[in-house]
Amino acid sequence: MDTTDFRETMDVPAAEAPRAGRREWVGLAVLALACLVYAMDVTVLNLAVPQLSADLKPTSSQLLWILDIYGFVVAGSLVTMGTLGDRMGRRRLLMIGAAAFGAASVLAAFATSAEMLIATRALLGIAGATLAPGTLSLIRNMFLDPGQRTVAIGVWISSFSAGGAVGPLLGGVLLERFWWGSVFLLAVPVMLLLLALGPRLLPEFRDPAAGRLDVVSAALSLGAVLAAIYGLKRIAEDGLGWLPILSILAGIALGAVFARRQSALPHPLLDLRLFRDRTFAAALTIYTLGAMVAFGSFVFTAQYLQSVLGLSPLRAGLWTLPSALGFVVGSMLAPAVVRRVRPAFVMAGGLALAAVGFGLLSRVDAGSGLAMVVAGSAIFSLGLAPVFTLATDLVVGSAPPERAGAASAISETGAEFGGALGVAILGSIGAAIYRRQVGEALPSGISPDAAESSRDTLGGAVATAAQLPPDVGAALLGTARDAFTQGLQLTAGVSAVGAIGAAVLAVLLLRHVGGGAQPEAGTVAGLKASAPGGARADPAVGPAVGAADC
Repeated sequence: MDTTDFRETMDVPAAEAPRAGRREWVGLAVLALACLVYAMDVTVLNLAVPQLSADLKPTSSQLLWILDIYGFVVAGSLVTMGTLGDRMGRRRLLMIGAAAFGAASVLAAFATSAEMLIATRALLGIAGATLAPGTLSLIRNMFLDPGQRTVAIGVWISSFSAGGAVGPLLGGVLLERFWWGSVFLLAVPVMLLLLALGPRLLPEFRDPAAGRLDVVSAALSLGAVLAAIYGLKRIAEDGLGWLPILSILAGIALGAVFARRQSALPHPLLDLRLFRDRTFAAALTIYTLGAMVAFGSFVFTAQYLQSVLGLSPLRAGLWTLPSALGFVVGSMLAPAVVRRVRPAFVMAGGLALAAVGFGLLSRVDAGSGLAMVVAGSAIFSLGLAPVFTLATDLVVGSAPPERAGAASAISETGAEFGGALGVAILGSIGAAIYRRQVGEALPSGISPDAAESSRDTLGGAVATAAQLPPDVGAALLGTARDAFTQGLQLTAGVSAVGAIGAAVLAVLLLRHVGGGAQPEAGTVAGLKASAPGGARADPAVGPAVGAADC
């Protein structure tokens, strides 16, 4: 089996970069399948909540942790796992993560208590954090040709979109026939396939000069990200309060300590010099902004389909397929377009198209609800997909090859933070509109407790309306749905403005990047020269490893 270490490759002109063959493309298919399962695990559990609640009888707090702990731990572990892959070997860490993900999925499926399910979901999060940066960093080394790498990253992005869309559909089918734990078992055959084919199809890469993992830095990174995202999520769900604010401040403080420690370490967990690269920093900013407007809107459209239009979870999932298809199409078109147009203008055009989609969502009303939501979501997804593809390509491609794992982890962490910010900011705006509108128009004859529940969330209003006399319940339901629709309209308008602002930033900050998503010459030369070990390796090493037999 090939155990060749990855040594730093010299900059190779795009025209001379070796092209990937059939083995690399088959390997990409295996990686994409693993990412699809990773994305499915974020959404598949939502449909199982009623059965799970009846079986395990979790408290309201435990149920929140069952749903949230996976995403929290993934976000907090990305930087550590991405950098750990650079140190111990990216394929090796991916295989360990796949085995752990499969085992934790089985444990979660047969959990006998809420506490056990929370613990196994946390283990799934740790294992899941190896998948996104691990697969992306391997793509960076398997596809050295810039054009092929952009296509490969487009496939990688599409796999997440497909997983997010397929998860609720497969979950709905399983839950009609089996118990709630069956949704976790979807991951097991895919992880077994990755374990079987990965050693044969995927090359091994690691940086022999990376040094030992700093455990204190890993703990600081986990604490900073967990605290910040927890605070943002609580603001989105419960509004401003001392606990979420203190949590965010604690995250910022831990992040500052983490950054200071990285500057002093000879072998840091995260090399902060990456952020000095103009292309890297600008692409990461655009990616984070794009994730912010996308995730904020997804929250509202999903609730609108079910709680306003009254669709079942399965039907609502089916109507989200056009949006997922938009992501897939946009991701696959991006490589062809960027051959002729500079990435900055492709990204700006995609963001402008996304603004059109958000504009449609801002016009949703009672008569055009379903059609407008589906069309608007599909259009903004089609526009944002090239942004995510090219921004990811630029982030990973502008970093030195031996730090691809760390760069991939930073890219994914940026997406997580962008999503959390979108949910918190846009969710807070929509929630404020909803509470004000419902509070001003509550029908008479509702108890104080029922009124408070109805003002809190649309779901609370739906549940309350079902327990009231028909005429009072219908009045409350109409008021709540109108208020939520107004919140959706306003947040979609804010998202449109945000997308236009991001488009302007893309042109201003990335116009120096040439065609084929190639960063400005020399942007990483200084970083490479000052890398630990400072070695200039044989340029044939990278291609040789990529094509080596196991």
